[in-house]
Amino acid sequence: MKKQRLLVTGCLLFLLTLSWKAFGQNSSPVLDSLDAYFEKMVIDWGVPSMSIGIVMDDSLVFAQSYGTRKLGESLKPDPQTVYAIASNTKAFTSTMIGMLVDEGSLNWDDPVSKYVPEFELHDPYVSQLVTVRDLLCHRVGLGTYSGDVIWYKSNLNADQLIKRIRHIPLQYEFRNGYGYSNLMYITAGQVIENVTGKTWVENVQERILDPLGMKRTIANIDRLKEVGNVATPHSLLNGKNIVIDWVDWSQIAAMGGLISSVEDMAKWMIFNLNHGVWGGDTLFSSSVRNQLWKPHNNFTVDHIGSNPFNRHFSGYGLGWGLSDYHGRLRVSHTGGFDGMLSAVNLIPDEKLGVVVLTNGMKSPMMAATYSAIDAFLGIESKDWSRKILDLVNEREKNDTRIKDRIESRVTNTMPSLPLKAYTGTYNSKIYGDIEVTTNEEGQLRLAFEHTPEYASTLTHWHYDVWKIEWDTPQAWFQFGTVKFNMDNNLRVTGMDFDVPNDDIFFEELKPARVRE
Repeated sequence: MKKQRLLVTGCLLFLLTLSWKAFGQNSSPVLDSLDAYFEKMVIDWGVPSMSIGIVMDDSLVFAQSYGTRKLGESLKPDPQTVYAIASNTKAFTSTMIGMLVDEGSLNWDDPVSKYVPEFELHDPYVSQLVTVRDLLCHRVGLGTYSGDVIWYKSNLNADQLIKRIRHIPLQYEFRNGYGYSNLMYITAGQVIENVTGKTWVENVQERILDPLGMKRTIANIDRLKEVGNVATPHSLLNGKNIVIDWVDWSQIAAMGGLISSVEDMAKWMIFNLNHGVWGGDTLFSSSVRNQLWKPHNNFTVDHIGSNPFNRHFSGYGLGWGLSDYHGRLRVSHTGGFDGMLSAVNLIPDEKLGVVVLTNGMKSPMMAATYSAIDAFLGIESKDWSRKILDLVNEREKNDTRIKDRIESRVTNTMPSLPLKAYTGTYNSKIYGDIEVTTNEEGQLRLAFEHTPEYASTLTHWHYDVWKIEWDTPQAWFQFGTVKFNMDNNLRVTGMDFDVPNDDIFFEELKPARVRE
C-alpha cells in the first residue's frame, strides 16, 4: 500500500486533471491522488515537512501534513502545527490599513509624514509625496530587499529603523518601478500604531485574529511554547538540512511576523474569498476589497511566447500579488522566514484557496500549489514537482558566485599591515557601529552594534581581504568576505563587504572607520 501511494504514475497524473466539481466535495479520487503526490514531493525535494490546506466554498476540504516537525525526530506535523508565514503577513497589514480607511481614521492617499513625521527617503522632495498607498505596493524607489541588512536579526525597533531609511539610495524614480520593500511595510505598521495608539500586534489580534477565531496564530516567538505543536526551522549547509533557531521578528511584525497553521490560514483564506465578511459581520468594505486587489504596480508579461498559466497580466496590489491563471483571477503571496517558506494562493471566481507551509529552505510550495489548483479547476496538470525541482536544481548549479570567489583567491599573500592596524570602530550611516577587535587567539573579530548574530571571526583570505566565519549558522547566506580600504598613506579608512546572496545585502553597509 505504501509503495502504491508513493508512485506517481500516469494514472495519478490523469486523476489530478479530473474536475473537483464533477466529484463533489465528499468524493475522494482527486484528494487521494493529491495526497500521494504531496507525500512523494516531500521526499523528492528533501524538505523536512510540508503542511497543506485547500479551501473550497467556505470549507477546509483538504488538510494534510507530511514529514517531520524537526529533523532527527519522529514528531509529525498536522493541520494545527504552526510555521512562520513571513511575508504572507503583508496582506494582514494592508487589510488593517483598509479597515482604518473604512473607519475614516486615514485615507489611502494621505502622506506618510502626516502619521510618521520621522519618515524620510534619500530624496527629501519625494519623501513628502509618498502616500500610505505607496508603502503597500512597493513603488517608492527603493530596490528589492534594499535595507534588509539593517533590520534582519537586529535589536532596532520600528521607529529606529524608519529613521535610517533616509540613508538608503533610491534605485529608480518615484512610482516608476517596482522594488519589494520590507522597510515600507515596517513603516506601514508604524502608521497603524500611530493612528490607533495600539501596537500592530494588538491591532491584528483585535481586528482579525480574534474575530476569525485564529487562536493558534501569534506574532512573538516567546509564545511558541504556549501554543505548542511547533515546526522547527531548517537551513541548508552544503546541501544538507540543519536545524536552526527561531528568529524574533516581533519588532518588525507588520512586514512578516505572523506564525500560523493550516487550519488558521484556512479561515484567513475563506474570509478573503468572502471579501471581508465573516460570520455575517463585514470587517472591511467592498471598496477596500477592490483597492487591495487593484493592480498598483504592473509587471511585463510576454504576450508573444507562451507560459504555463496562460497568463495575460501580472502585478502587485496592496499586500497581494495579482495575475490570471487560465482565465481566472489569481491572488497570491509567498513568505520567506529563516528556515521556513510558505505560499497562499486564491482563485476567487471558484472560491478556491491553497496554503502551503514548509520548514526548509528548498521548498516545493509552488509545485504543491499549482498541482492543487490544476486538480480543482480540472486543468490538465503537469508534473509540477519534477518540473520546478529541475529548474531549482539547474539554477543552483548555474549559481557560481561563491565558486568563482573561491577560485579567484590568491594564495600565499600577506595583509599590508599588522592586525592591530585594522581594529577600531567603523560606522555605517544606514546601520550604526561595527567593531573590529582581536581575540585571545590573535584573530580579528567583527561585532555589529545592533545585530549580535552577525558576530564573526575573520580569517585571512588574500591581501587585505578576510573571510567571514559567522558564529551562528545563517539561513540566507554563508560565504562572505570583507575588504579593508586604505588611503595613500596606508591608513585604514573603511570596509567593503562581499556576501553573495539574494536577500541580505551587506554591500549596502559601506562602513567608514571613525575611531582606531
